[in-house]
Amino acid sequence: MPADTIQRVRREPPAFRKGVVTGTERRTPHLVRVTLRGPELAGFEPPLPAGGVRLLIPDAPGAELVMPVWNGNAFFHVDGQRPMIRTVTPLRHDAAAGELDLDVVLHGDGPLSAWAATASVGEPAAVSGPSRGYTIDPAATGFVLAGDESAIPAIGQLLAALPGKVRAIVVIEVTQPDARVELPDRPTVDARWVERDEGAIPGDALVPAVTETEIEPGARIWVAGEAAAMQRIRRHLFETLGISRRQATVRGYWKYGRSSTDDEEL
Repeated sequence: MPADTIQRVRREPPAFRKGVVTGTERRTPHLVRVTLRGPELAGFEPPLPAGGVRLLIPDAPGAELVMPVWNGNAFFHVDGQRPMIRTVTPLRHDAAAGELDLDVVLHGDGPLSAWAATASVGEPAAVSGPSRGYTIDPAATGFVLAGDESAIPAIGQLLAALPGKVRAIVVIEVTQPDARVELPDRPTVDARWVERDEGAIPGDALVPAVTETEIEPGARIWVAGEAAAMQRIRRHLFETLGISRRQATVRGYWKYGRSSTDDEEL
C-alpha cells in the first residue's frame, strides 16, 4: 500500500455518554460552567486531576445531537463530515444524580464558545472519556503549575489534590483581570497571575513568567495551554535547564488560529 494511503490506527475512545444541559454558571466573563445530567452519566468514572473528556455538541444551534462513528483514526458522521467535538476538563461528578460539571473557556467565536455561552436547559450533549489524568508524586518537594485560561479548571483540580503542606508556584496567563478565578486557598501556594498585552499572541506573558521561575531540583512541573507556547516552554525545561521528562508534563491544549478537534489524543 502506498505510504500516502496508510492511516494511523488508534485505540477507539470510550463510548459517548448522553446527557442534557440542566444549567450554566458564568464563573467569569470568560469561563462558563455547564452542568449535564442523564442516566448514562451515572457510570462516568472521574479521572485523576487534570483529566480530559471529549465533549460532543450539536452541529448547529437547536439541532439534534447525532452520534458519530469511529473510523480507526477519528470520529466522523456517516456522511463524512466532522462532528463538533472538543476536549474539556471534567469537574464535579455526582453519580447518584447522574450529573457532571464541565468548565468551558470562552475565547474567540468558535462553536464551543458559542454553545457554552448560549446553552439552555434541555439542550443535548455527550461526553467520551475520561483519560490522561495526572498522578501526583508524593515524593515531590514542590510543584510548579502553569497555563493559560484553558488550563484554569485543571490547575484548580491539581491544587486541590496536592498534599497539604507541599509548596506550589502557580502561574496563569489571562487576557483580562476579570478572567481570574478563586483558586483553592492554601498558605503554601504562591499564585501569580500574568496579563497578556492586547494584540500579543498567546503565551507572550506565560512563557517568560515560567522561564523566570526558579525550579527546585525535587519539584514536579505541570504546564498546559496554547501549543506553540508549550513548545517554547518544553525547550526551556528540557534543553536549557536539562530537566528530566519524568519531572515535567507539558500539554498543548489548543492551537492559536485554529479550532481544536477530536484529533487530539486525550
